Amino acid sequence: MVLILGYGSIGRAVEARLATFGARFLRVAMHAQKGVSPASELPSLLPQADIVVVLLPLTDATRGVVDAGFISKMRRGALLVNAARGPIVETQALNESLRAGQIRAALDVTDPEPLPDGHPLWSAPGILITPHIGGWVRKRLDRSWRLVAEQVGRFSRGEPLRNVVVEGY
Repeated sequence: MVLILGYGSIGRAVEARLATFGARFLRVAMHAQKGVSPASELPSLLPQADIVVVLLPLTDATRGVVDAGFISKMRRGALLVNAARGPIVETQALNESLRAGQIRAALDVTDPEPLPDGHPLWSAPGILITPHIGGWVRKRLDRSWRLVAEQVGRFSRGEPLRNVVVEGY
């Protein structure tokens, strides 16, 4: 069972890719939607997940949300994947749980970032750390430049811009 924490457009895209492997899903967002549980249900959902994928934006409400209490509710041996922002996960709590063998982790982001030489996470068991490359996909630059051109056009015509961040989202 894969729990996707932050079930927005990226969460839906991750689900679509994992579904081809027969994965089953628990969907969680900060605000409830049809078929998506609210964050308040995490304590009962975490023990069901073999993999927890964190895709939340970094806001005051999400900073440190993956703390010792969150991790303690995860199934022993479960995999925590953070492809969002480093400060969403409390580094010390993560390091302690890795060293205790409670969970495993795959991190595309860390706190601090970049992770300095000699940081304890580098030598923690059960961890894979990538250099913040989760967004590097084929044709990323082509899509980025198309969006920029579209936004400039919208701005010049006085139209509302797309992808405006409001309250961290």
